[in-house]
Amino acid sequence: MSAESGARVATAGPERVLGRVRDLARAGAAPLACGIVLIVLLMTWVGTGGAGQLSRVTIRITQASVPMPSFTAQGAAGRDIPVFLTIENLTATSDVLLAATSPAAQRVVVTRNPRVAPLIAVSALAVPARAATSLSPFGADLVLVRPRSLVAGQHVLLRLTFRHAGTISVDAQVTAPGSP
Repeated sequence: MSAESGARVATAGPERVLGRVRDLARAGAAPLACGIVLIVLLMTWVGTGGAGQLSRVTIRITQASVPMPSFTAQGAAGRDIPVFLTIENLTATSDVLLAATSPAAQRVVVTRNPRVAPLIAVSALAVPARAATSLSPFGADLVLVRPRSLVAGQHVLLRLTFRHAGTISVDAQVTAPGSP
C-alpha cells in the first residue's frame, strides 16, 4: 500500500461519515417540517376555541334562568315570565338571535324592555362578535308568553335560533322569586 492510497482511505472515511450525516439530515427534514406545521396548526385551532369539538362552537349560552313571579304556581298562573341568560359569541363574526321557542309556553318573545307594558317585541337581537350579551330585567330579554304551570327547581327547554350559529337548545332553571 502506497502513501497515496493510504491518504485516500484516510480522507474517504470522513467524507463517507459526512455523506451519511447529510443523508440523515435530508431524511429527517421533511418529518421535522411536518411536525412544526402540525404544531402551529394545533396551536391555532386551540387558540380559536375549536379544540376538542367535532363542530366549531360559535355561541355559548350561560346563566339561563326563569324567575318565578310568585311563590306558588297559582300566583304565577296567567302571567308572562321573563327568561334571563347570557349569550357569548365566541367568534369574530357578529350573529343575530332571530327567534326562540319553548314547549313550556305558548310562545317566546324577544323584547326590548319587558317591564314596559305592553310587551315591545323585536324581530331580532344583535349578538356582537367576541362579546357577551346579557338578557336581563335591565334591557332586552326573552318572555315566556302564557307559560304552562312552572315550579321552582324545574328546567325549561329553550331553543334559540341564530342567523349563523343555527338552533341551540338550553335548559333554563326555574328559580324562586328573588333568587338569581
